[in-house]
Amino acid sequence: MKMKKIPMRSCVITKEKCEKRDLLRVVRTPDGNVLIDQSGKANGRGAYLKKDIDVINKAEKTKILERILEVTIPKEIYDYARGIIESE
Repeated sequence: MKMKKIPMRSCVITKEKCEKRDLLRVVRTPDGNVLIDQSGKANGRGAYLKKDIDVINKAEKTKILERILEVTIPKEIYDYARGIIESE
C-alpha cells in the first residue's frame, strides 16, 4: 500500500518545517484583505506561522508578516490567531 504524502511548510518565524496542519496560514487576498485561512485553500499570498503563542507574539513584534504580505496587519488578526491556538 502506498503511503500518503504529508504536506510540509516552513514557519516564517522559526524556519522549522512542520506538517501543514500544525501551522496557521495568514493570507493576503487579491483584493488586499488579510485573514487567517483555516482551510488552507484560500486564494492569495500566504505565510505560515507555527501554532505557538510565542511565535504569534514575535510575528507581531517584528512585523514580519507585514513585510512578507506587503500589507499592514490589523491587531485583530494576531488576537484571532491567539484565540485559535488557545482553543485547541
